[in-house]
Amino acid sequence: MVLGQTKVAEKSNEITAIPKLLAQLDIADCVVTVDALNTQTAIAQQIVDAQANYVMAVKGNQGNLYEDIQLLFEGFEDALYDQVSYDTACMTNRGHDREEYRQVWVVEDPAYREYLRTHDNWANLHSLIKLVTVRYLPREDKMKTTTRYFISSWQASASEFLRVIRTHWQIENGLHWVLDVAFREDDSRIRKNHAPANMAILRHIATNLLKQERSAQIGISNKRKRAGWDNDYLESVVCP
Repeated sequence: MVLGQTKVAEKSNEITAIPKLLAQLDIADCVVTVDALNTQTAIAQQIVDAQANYVMAVKGNQGNLYEDIQLLFEGFEDALYDQVSYDTACMTNRGHDREEYRQVWVVEDPAYREYLRTHDNWANLHSLIKLVTVRYLPREDKMKTTTRYFISSWQASASEFLRVIRTHWQIENGLHWVLDVAFREDDSRIRKNHAPANMAILRHIATNLLKQERSAQIGISNKRKRAGWDNDYLESVVCP
C-alpha cells in the first residue's frame, strides 16, 4: 500500500527526497527497508530518531563499508563460522518455471562490527547480514547465484530478516508492476506542470482501494474495468 510520496527535484535524486518523505510518516516501531542508493548515515539517523529500525542494502557505492562487510563474511566462511556467534535461516520457493533458494546469515556480536571502518557513523548499528540467493531455471537448465549484504539497527532472528528483505523486493511486483501493467503508467503522456504528480497520487489511491476490495477474485486490471462498467461495484471499491 502506498502511504506517501515526494517528488524528486530536478537535477537531484532519491537521497534528498527520502528524508522529506520519512518526515511525513509516523514510522515508530516500524522496520524501514531501503535500497543501496539510500543507504546513507543521515537517513539511518533519521529513522532511529523516529523510534524505528532500518535494514539497508550495501553495495559498491558505499566504498569501504561494502569492502569491509564482504571481507568479514568471507573470513567467517573460510573458518566455517568456527567460534562465530551467528543465526541463519533458509527458504525454498518454486513457481513461475523457476526454483529459488535463499539463505541468510546474521551476525550481531559487537566485536565484529568494529571491523567496519565506518561502523561508528551508523546510528544504532546492530546486525550485519549476508543473503545468498540461488535461482534455477529448469527449462533453460541455468543457475544464477547472487550475494547481497545489509546492515541494520534491528535486533531480530535470521528468519525475520529473511522475511523482511524478501518483502522489500516484492514491492517491485506488488506495486510498480501493477502501476505499469494495470494503469499503463509508463505510457502516460501527461507531462505539464503538476499534472504528473497529481495523476500519480490518484493512481496510488486507486491501487490501494482496488487491493483492499476482496469480493472479486480477479486481477487489478480487471477490477479497474469492472469498476468502470458497474457502478455498484465501483461503490463497493470506493466505500468499502
